[in-house]
Amino acid sequence: MKSDPRIDAYIDRAAPFARPVLAHLRDLVGKSCPEAEETIKWGFPHFVLGGAILCSMAAFKAHVAFGFWQNRRVTGEQAPEKDAMGQFGRIAAIADLPDPALLGDMIARAARLIESGEKAPRPLKHARPPVEPPADLIAALGASPRAAATFEGFPPGQRREYVDWITGAKREETRRKRLDTTIAQLEEGKRLNWKYERG
Repeated sequence: MKSDPRIDAYIDRAAPFARPVLAHLRDLVGKSCPEAEETIKWGFPHFVLGGAILCSMAAFKAHVAFGFWQNRRVTGEQAPEKDAMGQFGRIAAIADLPDPALLGDMIARAARLIESGEKAPRPLKHARPPVEPPADLIAALGASPRAAATFEGFPPGQRREYVDWITGAKREETRRKRLDTTIAQLEEGKRLNWKYERG
């Protein structure tokens, strides 16, 4: 593996407990993916393959973190629930890591994913439930057909902006003012933040 002297310096500066863990991880990446290269990104060691991030490690005051850029596509369910950067929790000793053979397989899997050119799928965005106007807004809209028509004509996101603005008021007086402003703006066909729109 193509080494980077900055990684040596990083390991030398780490806390005594972290040095053997970092050295072990570095050695394992080198053995499992000899084509990888070392570098520093965002101030801590990364291992890249063909310009793509394979994995990274970092040392903190009381733990080390290690993780794959492709996350659970590499680790599957082997990694514990995340309580630190990376997928392996807070690592205080080599014994806190998976078995070297298993971790080596993960590194090789990460390399194959990079070499395949396959992109990680984007998580599906779940539609937010329809906005439920509060009772005071429903009553105010009932008294103003023009405001009601504008409100109903808006897409869900624009209706939600008004509802969140009204219900986010801390004091009753502020809520009443926001409700009055809402009705006035809706009667003019305006979105909540119409002042900031280009036009």
